Amino acid sequence: MSDQFFEKPILNSPYEYPGAHWELDESGQPTQKIVTARRKAEFITPIPKPRKRKGPVEQAQMDLGSAIGSDGDAQRYDPTPIINQLRSHVDEWRELNNPNDWGVTPETARLLQHWRHHSFSEIRPFFCQIEAVEVAIWLTEVAPKLGNKGKIFLKHLDSTNPM
Repeated sequence: MSDQFFEKPILNSPYEYPGAHWELDESGQPTQKIVTARRKAEFITPIPKPRKRKGPVEQAQMDLGSAIGSDGDAQRYDPTPIINQLRSHVDEWRELNNPNDWGVTPETARLLQHWRHHSFSEIRPFFCQIEAVEVAIWLTEVAPKLGNKGKIFLKHLDSTNPM
């Protein structure tokens, strides 16, 4: 059996929405199956299995930041749920075809139309670059108009970025 994951690890164009990924099992090992969806944001470090094992080996967990909560209990910081929620909202917003429905200024709408539909002849922005700006636009121009749906993200930003 060929190891397709290592033969063709990259499935997506850097210029397009990431529409597929390699499935990983619970231990972060590739299952050789392609999932036709964007991978959820999570902390994963796929490490190839050693060729020879001398008994069960368990990968150590690394604490990526903990803090003491107000009640004295240790709390683990995990930004992935908010990232996945934000991606979902920005994806829905990106799918709106009518610029009048985008909830942005006319200048921003023209900029978005250029990035999304211009036929670049030379240097072309990567999808991740466009998405980063779209997220900033969504948070500053769209989220404040969405009531509680948008306030969740704005409150999260305020609480994680004290003045």
